[in-house]
Amino acid sequence: MERWVSVSLVVAVDFGSTFTKAVAVDSGSGELVARAEHRTTIDTDVMDGWQACRAVLEAADRGVRNAEVLACSSAGGGLRIGVVGNEELVTAEAGKRVALSSGGRVVAVVSGGLTATSQKALRKDRPDVVLLLGGTDGGNAAVLLKAAETLAKYRWRTPVVVAGNIDAQAEITETLAAADVPHVLAENVVPEIGVFAPDSARAAIREMFLEHVIGGKNLSRDPSFARMVRAATPDVVLRGVEVLAALHGDVAVVDIGGATTDVHSVIELDPEDANLGREVVAPHPVTRTVEGDLGMRWSAVPVVAAGTEAGLIADVDEVHAAAERRRADPSYLPDSGREASYDETLASVAATVALRRHAGRQRIVFGPGGRVIERSGKDLREVDLLVGSGGVLRHNPPEVAARILGAIGTNAQEEGWLVPQHAEVCVDADYVLAAVGLLADDDPKAAEGLATHIHGTGPTGH
Repeated sequence: MERWVSVSLVVAVDFGSTFTKAVAVDSGSGELVARAEHRTTIDTDVMDGWQACRAVLEAADRGVRNAEVLACSSAGGGLRIGVVGNEELVTAEAGKRVALSSGGRVVAVVSGGLTATSQKALRKDRPDVVLLLGGTDGGNAAVLLKAAETLAKYRWRTPVVVAGNIDAQAEITETLAAADVPHVLAENVVPEIGVFAPDSARAAIREMFLEHVIGGKNLSRDPSFARMVRAATPDVVLRGVEVLAALHGDVAVVDIGGATTDVHSVIELDPEDANLGREVVAPHPVTRTVEGDLGMRWSAVPVVAAGTEAGLIADVDEVHAAAERRRADPSYLPDSGREASYDETLASVAATVALRRHAGRQRIVFGPGGRVIERSGKDLREVDLLVGSGGVLRHNPPEVAARILGAIGTNAQEEGWLVPQHAEVCVDADYVLAAVGLLADDDPKAAEGLATHIHGTGPTGH
């Protein structure tokens, strides 16, 4: 239906790895005015797909012609991040968490500093950004300084975010600047043992993404593309989850894709949980994880392996054969009820295993003092809202999505998984979470209004 009475509009665009999605939003109320999608035209110019979406939006409302356009992007492989840290269980782990929460895909983690050999291996992994960290503030800076010297010696040209021992930053800046290594400084991610402070590093990674990565991928000849893009898509989605959490309480989002399954969560940490990481890295209220072996098409076969190990699949041979077909033809769409049921099984396993990995686990262990309850990770049992995203949820009837998300609680209590137990289940059917995140800082009222388009389907019953 054409809408010719224009309102004050803003347009949010997500240049995805497969599809470009766009929504026109009333900037006053957050009302969803129109939406469109087109395959991401990575083979020509990514703006071609956006122009096709724009034509659909303009047909719905002429106001789109003059609307401000905000965008995020994961096209061309998204944001690839390499992490270089000291100890594997402390700074390297913290760096990995920062990279994921910044919307990046971690392609390499180097612990123990950086040597001539490890920098060569890191270069082969082709990171877009290197996150360099290590040492608590005021602590030993030798490993961190040596890593900076190695980057300088080998004329590193990938942008570097320095987020380690604050006392070493002046010397690191001098070293990297002398070798023309592009870099930016951030506050220490682990200023002291048991403290995790990712916000400054996340902002620095976003700055490098916009300044170096978007233009460097040669996705478009149109300079307006770089002006439109504000951040990496997963970074923006996580911001959208924060908006949902402000409205509904603790929130978890599981996004089931063709190659990966991403989980985002924003919860108020229990003081007990906050102290779990005193010896390693403390949990953080805002978290994102990416499971690269859990997907509906390219990663379908590993899903079967993970589901079999967890005892979540009954007809393993049949489902494995179905997974092989999907890996061989990632564009495959189910053409029968049986094939649709295989997709549902794969989605249920991907969502369940991804949330288990994201959350923590509680077990009873026996030690010198007798029986002790041991907990690890992030407790999501009291999450108020569980949101599902991904084509398998959006393009199927609500009852299918409810079964897929409801399966997450299977055997959770018996096996000690700290996954959502009594959450309201919702599906981002209009794919607005990225748009909510894009609007959140500039137009919070519109972001909140748009977030109401994520409709609930009722409690899980677990």
